[in-house]
Amino acid sequence: MAEADTGAQVICSQVSRKRKLSFIFFLLLSICIPRAHAQEGAQAASMTLDECIDYALAHQPYINQSLIGISIAKTSNAINLAGWLPQVTGSASAIHYFQLPTSLVADSAGVRAPIPTHTGVVNTVIPELSATQTLFNPQLLYAAKAANLYVKEARQITDSAKIFTVATVCKSFYNLLLTLAQINVLKEDTARLDRNVLDTHNQFIGGIVDETDYDEAVITLNTSKAQLKQQIENIAPQYAILKQAMGYPSKQQFNVMVDTAQMMQDIAFDTTQEMEFDHRIEYQQLQTAKKLQHELTGYYGLSFLPTVSAFYNYFYEYESNTSSGLFSTAYPYSYIGLSVNIPLFTGFSRIENIHKARLQERLLDWSQVSLKAEIYTEYTTALANYKSNLYSLQLLEDNEKRARNVYRIVSLQYKEGIVAYLNMIVAESNLITAEVGYTNALYQLLSSKIDLEKAMGDIPYNH
Repeated sequence: MAEADTGAQVICSQVSRKRKLSFIFFLLLSICIPRAHAQEGAQAASMTLDECIDYALAHQPYINQSLIGISIAKTSNAINLAGWLPQVTGSASAIHYFQLPTSLVADSAGVRAPIPTHTGVVNTVIPELSATQTLFNPQLLYAAKAANLYVKEARQITDSAKIFTVATVCKSFYNLLLTLAQINVLKEDTARLDRNVLDTHNQFIGGIVDETDYDEAVITLNTSKAQLKQQIENIAPQYAILKQAMGYPSKQQFNVMVDTAQMMQDIAFDTTQEMEFDHRIEYQQLQTAKKLQHELTGYYGLSFLPTVSAFYNYFYEYESNTSSGLFSTAYPYSYIGLSVNIPLFTGFSRIENIHKARLQERLLDWSQVSLKAEIYTEYTTALANYKSNLYSLQLLEDNEKRARNVYRIVSLQYKEGIVAYLNMIVAESNLITAEVGYTNALYQLLSSKIDLEKAMGDIPYNH
């Protein structure tokens, strides 16, 4: 009963064994989540692989962080480009003289020496309005050229996060299906071995076989039970891994569902396609980084140009020797002008910055060479794994059918007393190995297809 509470529930479905891949699809179709992971008092939702992917694309924290990164890039561009707009500031100053400043006023007749004279008023308040408009600035020009590239870079980071998430969800989903399928295989084997133990016990009591045959049957049954228990216990952490990849709440539960027809379509892949570097998001990110670096080099090259700005200042000055009459009379004045700032000598920093930027461009060129080699190695490895796993699946499917047929014949021969129980043990062991090997082969094939799609840059992530 305890094993039933923690084991995998099954939804039985029969598929013709004459069809290719039918055995494993029967197992996968019959899978559902164990009772131990069902919500108390609530029916757990059922999700297909596509639904898991859609959920992950909407809720995965890393993806949502990268989406915020796009907004941050746009906001940063707005900040950097704000310098092209008029800059308006307001200020005010208030001055009270305890002793007025002294000026030397020359004698109009030129007879006497200049006369010291106090000038100004005791109290002065001057509100000021200043407006500045940049007409040309190399730094703002660079910001304008690089703005779209920064947004593009942020979008590519999001695309990379989506691709990684889709690949991780698919692999976690398939790994969970593999475990559930193996549970069903081991359940079938355990039930079969349990019947063998009962038959062997009856034959031992009847004197048909000796005690060692009965002990061997029990040993084989206990081994199968231990393997079944181990796989059942693996379900909880594998669900946790899938939830983490999806961004799914850890306390909420759901069942996995599989569409066998869709699964058959997912296995197929056109291996004659040519790999294009431009399809890889890593290559696209590197191209964007090279364009940004090229713009930076161009900025350093133009940094010798002057910064040109127009400005306008307006003053509304109040003056009085008494506090009570300070704001009774105003003396406004204003002016407009043009400022030019030319960097004549910067300690060779501009030349060194250009040299550094060009070296960084060369680094990115070599990074592109390295990335191409890495992508090609990843592609050839993934393609070889996919082809070998597809071939292995076809052979192991045949092995499973033959092992099942051999076990059926040996079982009948053993019941008739034609062969020894050792033949039964060998046939049973070969059948279990064939069944588990077949389920493993299908998972390896599906997993290697994900790796191949990723290597070719063909993983769909815009659901």
